[in-house]
Amino acid sequence: MRIDAARVVVALVALSATPAAAQFQVLDPVAPGQEAPSGPPEGEPAPCGTEEITIAEMGWPSAAILANIHATILRTEFGCTVRLVPGEPEATLSSMATTQQPAVAPELWVSRQAEVWNGAMQAASARAAAPSFAEGPLEAWFVPAYVLESNPGLEGTDDILDHWQVFVPEGHERAELLSCPADWACAIINRNMAAGLGLDERFDVVEPEDRFAMDAALTQAVSRREPVLTYYWQPNALIDRLDLVPLDMGGFDPGHAQCMAIRDCVPFGNSGFAPDTVVIAVAEWVFTDVPDVADYLARASMPISEMNGLLAWQAEEEASAEAVAQHFLITGGDIWRQWVGEDAQAEGVPRDAIE
Repeated sequence: MRIDAARVVVALVALSATPAAAQFQVLDPVAPGQEAPSGPPEGEPAPCGTEEITIAEMGWPSAAILANIHATILRTEFGCTVRLVPGEPEATLSSMATTQQPAVAPELWVSRQAEVWNGAMQAASARAAAPSFAEGPLEAWFVPAYVLESNPGLEGTDDILDHWQVFVPEGHERAELLSCPADWACAIINRNMAAGLGLDERFDVVEPEDRFAMDAALTQAVSRREPVLTYYWQPNALIDRLDLVPLDMGGFDPGHAQCMAIRDCVPFGNSGFAPDTVVIAVAEWVFTDVPDVADYLARASMPISEMNGLLAWQAEEEASAEAVAQHFLITGGDIWRQWVGEDAQAEGVPRDAIE
């Protein structure tokens, strides 16, 4: 497959920019001619009654997509009155803690607002219905799928030393790890992580100038089918576009991870990246007053690979969050119908304070 590096990078930079003012409205569920969600049976009361469900639409792409997906499903499957409202993480959490509005925030990185989140839970104003994403790490070292196919036994970071020669660029003697820009916190972590794994004797850590250069270098390497080892994060369109697969980073060790975040501190052992807690945050009244909606949200963890694909489709089509939501309703029925189904098993988030 030929990859147009410039096109990929331009699209991804556009996704990371601040979007234009969104039109806060609820979508029609699907395009004409497509099967539409059924809604509640005729004659039965809507699970929401007369309550309006307000959903925070955050400014970054994945959160805006989730807000529009849940707004559409709650409207069409549950008969809810739904309104999207603009959101910003700390302000949204503060509002949920004091007024229990908005009712839902589909993608809140609560470990980054731990004090506010803990306060909301202690006040019994909000809690997590479920993780926003399922089935994948948020930060990791990635390799293209073709590298794993040609190198059986390369599954995690502990296996890299046994395969280090795979990552030596043509004409070089040392392997390379493509890290993030030097002024990002992950640059220090990646260097110390490499040292802790004993890779510093075999690998050069390459720190691109900026996000644009990072994405361009990675895209160009994959277009040439080079065996690149790179730091990256998800959900992200580039993961899907380049078919990148996360390596097993091993368990998380707080002591080693703390050392990794300090310049020139070499950990004595390995640790994966510190986990972020990303949840569907829900006002307490939803659990008590509209439990069917709460049960739906408790099942509504989006597979992270699916979100990567939606972000890639958005970049390719230059689509709005509303359009991506419609695309998901058409193509992702095997996922969202499980969220709606009565026999689906929920896997909620423990109601614990965020450290």
